[in-house]
Amino acid sequence: MSLENASPPVLDAGRRNSESPQMSDAPFKSEFLKTLQTRGYIHQVSHPEELDAAATAGPISAYIGFDATAPSLHVGSLIQIMMLRRLQQAGHKPVVLMGGGTTKVGDPTGKDESRKMLTDADIAANMAGIRTVFEKFLTFGDGPTDAVMVNNDDWLSKLGYVEFLREYGPHFTINRMLTFDSVKLRLEREQPMTFLEFNYMLMQATDFLHLHRNMGVQLQMGGSDQWGNIINGMELVRRMDQKAAFALTTPLLTTSSGAKMGKTASGAVWLNADMLSPYDYWQFWRNTEDADVGRFLRLFTDLPLDQVAVLESLPGAEINEAKKVLANEATRLLHGQDAADSAAQAALAAFEQGKLSADLPTHETPRADLEAGIVLAALATDAGLAGSRGEARRLAQGGGLRVNDKAEPDANRTVTTADLVDGVIKLAAGKKKIVLIKPV
Repeated sequence: MSLENASPPVLDAGRRNSESPQMSDAPFKSEFLKTLQTRGYIHQVSHPEELDAAATAGPISAYIGFDATAPSLHVGSLIQIMMLRRLQQAGHKPVVLMGGGTTKVGDPTGKDESRKMLTDADIAANMAGIRTVFEKFLTFGDGPTDAVMVNNDDWLSKLGYVEFLREYGPHFTINRMLTFDSVKLRLEREQPMTFLEFNYMLMQATDFLHLHRNMGVQLQMGGSDQWGNIINGMELVRRMDQKAAFALTTPLLTTSSGAKMGKTASGAVWLNADMLSPYDYWQFWRNTEDADVGRFLRLFTDLPLDQVAVLESLPGAEINEAKKVLANEATRLLHGQDAADSAAQAALAAFEQGKLSADLPTHETPRADLEAGIVLAALATDAGLAGSRGEARRLAQGGGLRVNDKAEPDANRTVTTADLVDGVIKLAAGKKKIVLIKPV
């Protein structure tokens, strides 16, 4: 029996979910789904009444998969991590699935080209780095609601190819697989898609079946771009084992201006401190657009909703105080209270008192290059204050580029060792970005 014509009952919050937490009139009874709904996490959920009843009756287990393509996740994955946190806070069991096996294949969703092949050693190192992030948000252990981390390479690599095709192939049709966005968009753009990648959705579906059979997992969650893949796994469980299984997705997160969450001019906002400093992480949240403050407080902090309502309603420039609360709370969850306090103090000293702090981000530059002189536009770009030299020039012309707290309208002027003050050069872009240039 194939999955081609399956169409589960779905609560689809659609666009409204990104605009307001009150995206549906569904009267959820379980603490878990009520929390997800009021905080704005739900985009789509299959069999909502059945899932709500299961979550009300007792602890359920749910999982989200994360491929190990880098030694850290970035802030674009934080909404998924927070959803696992909400699950555990509501008395349920989170399962973190690391894609040691699926990383070898590559998820084609949203990609125009094939993913770079990683070695087993690369994947293992990446998983070790990623685990440290989850330990900040979840309690791991052997208890009924303690989180566990599993690796799908443990079972996927043991599947023989003929066995895999015979066991699972009859439950999928090429007709339906071609309708999924991960495949359809790639083909519409006339970008090649390997047979290896085409198998990804089958592998992800078997993950759900394996976790259901071996750990009693009933729910898979993920981003809205994963809906097709998640539905495949849910339907595979329901058809092969005739057991309850559910799917739930979050909205694909963008800022109010339409920018993709987790990307900045200077690169990805990584969650590991060795790839992005706590200060830079704090600044990322401090720079939140005014219209996003309330939404991000609901999604990315544990603050009570009544307190969030007060903060997001602050008028005019007072909204900046809410942004500081957001930055403090988000940084505290990831890096701890001390790191959050240090970042806040460094920002206060740098931006409001004009002082330097050891916690400010630094950019090391060869001393010989500084002695010879570096064009300011190039230095600002290399330091991550601008996305390009053209952007740096426009910033300077508008009075937004400063060298040692003095506006510099000429982005073509050279910066040299003569600009050093106490061994560093303080570069600033606008009111919110500062980097110390340190010669080495």
